[in-house]
Amino acid sequence: MITKKAFGMENTWVNLNTQSRAELRTLYKNYGIDSEVIDYTLDKNERAHLDYDQITQTLVVIFNVPNREKNDNHYETLPMTFIVKDNQLITVTNEKTHYIFQEMEKYLDKFPDSTLFSFLFSSLFLITDLFFPYIEEMDESRISVNHKLKEKTSKQNLLLLSDLEIGIVYLVAASKQNTVLLEQIRSHAVYKTLSPSEKEQLEDVVIEARQLVEMTRLSAQILQQLSGTYNNVLNNTLNDTMRILTVLSVLLTIPTIITGFFGMNMPLPLENNTSGWLITIAMSTIIWFILSWILRKFMK
Repeated sequence: MITKKAFGMENTWVNLNTQSRAELRTLYKNYGIDSEVIDYTLDKNERAHLDYDQITQTLVVIFNVPNREKNDNHYETLPMTFIVKDNQLITVTNEKTHYIFQEMEKYLDKFPDSTLFSFLFSSLFLITDLFFPYIEEMDESRISVNHKLKEKTSKQNLLLLSDLEIGIVYLVAASKQNTVLLEQIRSHAVYKTLSPSEKEQLEDVVIEARQLVEMTRLSAQILQQLSGTYNNVLNNTLNDTMRILTVLSVLLTIPTIITGFFGMNMPLPLENNTSGWLITIAMSTIIWFILSWILRKFMK
């Protein structure tokens, strides 16, 4: 589905909402865009980057956007394509990123006189802002999981913590890539053609992107510290359990050795004594207490 909107001074915004390679090829052919961009557009694992064709003066921006739907109980990101050519801004969305189109549409309704790059940078600013609610949601989930783990360090709660760690890795990587892309624009030849207001908007996006990087990095470090703490707790618990089992196994060998000795089929002391079994039990008990006292002192 193709949507066209006019804005500013003879500018046009074209959005194609599809996952069809054939439709993309047709659109790019009509607008004189290199077909190589199709691979960027359809690759869900494409990294955020910047391409510029000097011959056709086409600027291609691949920007990471948050995926609102969780995948395996964690959030991920998806690449979205922005193409600037002549007086046209071309965007490509799919069913998972179409909500970005709706946000951009709302912005354009408020600021219909935006320039081409002003609309582009404002859209990138909107996308960057959309990451923050997911970071805040993950922070709230981390606090909840932390409380659950304090009550009971169960496998289910540890898996919840693992899902948060996986999700924050995607957001950290995406935010860093977006920041690098925006800084590349500032050092690109296109930057010289921007107006002062457009440069200011780009600076605002860079500042917001850096803030996002710091926020995601902080959340990642907290999750990493939390995971390491509970790993240490589990290791200490395991060590305590193994120590108790070792002590019990040592102590239980005392009655086994004594009863085994007096159970041999050969002449033995106390075999004709009617109180021999009581003496045997008493010997086992005394040695058991002596050994337990020694082990307790040793363990301390």
